Amino acid sequence: MSMNLLSRLGLLAIAMTLAACDQSSNAEDQAPLATVRIETVEARPLSISSELSGRIAAPRMAEVRARVAGVVLQRNFREGSDVKKGDVLFHIDPAPFKADLDSAIAALSKAEANAFQARLQEQRYAQLIDDQAISGQDYDNARANARQAAADVAASKATVERARLNLGYATVTAPISGRIGRALVTEGALVGQNETTPLALIQQLNPIHADLTQSTRELNELRRALRAGHLKEVAQGQAKATLIQDDGSLYPLPGKLLFTDITVDPGTGQIILRSEFPNPDLDLLPGSFVRVRLEQAVNQQGISVPQRAIQRDSAGIAQVLLLDDQQRVAQQPVDLGPVQNGRWVVTGGLKPGDRIVVEGLQHARPGEKVQVDDSPLPIAQASGPSAGR
Repeated sequence: MSMNLLSRLGLLAIAMTLAACDQSSNAEDQAPLATVRIETVEARPLSISSELSGRIAAPRMAEVRARVAGVVLQRNFREGSDVKKGDVLFHIDPAPFKADLDSAIAALSKAEANAFQARLQEQRYAQLIDDQAISGQDYDNARANARQAAADVAASKATVERARLNLGYATVTAPISGRIGRALVTEGALVGQNETTPLALIQQLNPIHADLTQSTRELNELRRALRAGHLKEVAQGQAKATLIQDDGSLYPLPGKLLFTDITVDPGTGQIILRSEFPNPDLDLLPGSFVRVRLEQAVNQQGISVPQRAIQRDSAGIAQVLLLDDQQRVAQQPVDLGPVQNGRWVVTGGLKPGDRIVVEGLQHARPGEKVQVDDSPLPIAQASGPSAGR
């Protein structure tokens, strides 16, 4: 009797254990799946940009100098104002130059009178030589005197022109249009004495240049990719440039790349790239340190993903979570390029049509099934045209 009871109790325990396991298995099968949002990878033209540093430089810069010696009588501009080419900036005392001009004009008149007399004498001697009334030597002397007198007239004219130029240089004008800085001399200063004294500096500020530096290694890698056909070169003068200001904000007016220099700095191994930006409000000043995002090529089959889709393992390797046809999650290492418009450029590891997890990554586990949320993202969160698909 006791043996039968024990047997029945053992069978009952086994049955209860099997029932509990069955209930646990059913509970696992009925556990809710993690919900994620995905984005389908698409290939589209993608600009290849480099963020380079450099300095602002004025396209045209003219140092106004005194071209004649004299005393400054007057300054005719307001420091820090805009001037136009030909505007009068300084007046140097013109009295000495006016006297030199008058003296040169008088000397020219004397030379012309001597030349007139020499020509008349030559003409008379030409008649007398035919009649053999004078010697050939006298006639040759008359011809020589006439030519010397003509040369004296030419020299006197040059002296007059030089005196007129010096008188004109006493009025100092702007050689270019632009913004003029502070005056480097004041009224009463003696300038141009044995040297061309600097008086002021004029700089053109609109448009303005940004001279950038790029290593030859980066430039050579770009050229190799272009030659291999992986990238398409942006036409000269059409490469877009975006200036990044000191506070990290973007300068509102777009620029363009003008040219790439052909000389490498032997000390740094870098090359100069010159870009140009509109500067109507003169926010950009020469000498300022800036960063510029420069479009140098286009990848016709470029791939990018949202920044939040990228994870890194303990070794720092970048990876994304892929979904297969059965909605199972798998890890996929990827090669990353630069960040553009809030998205990582992917240079390897993904292909068009791949589905990557962009939201709910913390709940998705490799090898497990997940549920895809196809509801549209809010506009503020939408990361691209493929988001949510």
